[in-house]
Amino acid sequence: MRMTRRLLLRASVAAGLLAASGRMAVLAQAQARATGRLIPIVSKKFVYEPVELTLKLNEPVVFQLTSLDVVMGFSVPDFGVRATIIPGQITELRMTPTKIGEFTFLCDVFCGSGHENMEGTMKVVA
Repeated sequence: MRMTRRLLLRASVAAGLLAASGRMAVLAQAQARATGRLIPIVSKKFVYEPVELTLKLNEPVVFQLTSLDVVMGFSVPDFGVRATIIPGQITELRMTPTKIGEFTFLCDVFCGSGHENMEGTMKVVA
């Protein structure tokens, strides 16, 4: 009898933990929708990863920018947004693409002898 009660208690605790973790996942998804789609971008001499992005017209996004080595910049001149990326930190940059086409994002902080070629392509689709 005592063993059955213990098993029931363990099962109810496990069920509670599963329910709580499920609620946390739903809340995280809701928050991402409210603030924008999260897009991680890693920079290092002299490249961004990914180097190509596809975004939807009028869908808010949040770039989560990190640098592996030196201070970098991230600029999307056609949309008037930019950020400085500090190594070891996550910099968040919000943007909502308002026009369709292909646009360049680039490093606007001198980061070394390959700096002038550090860029990527952002495609905005309907």
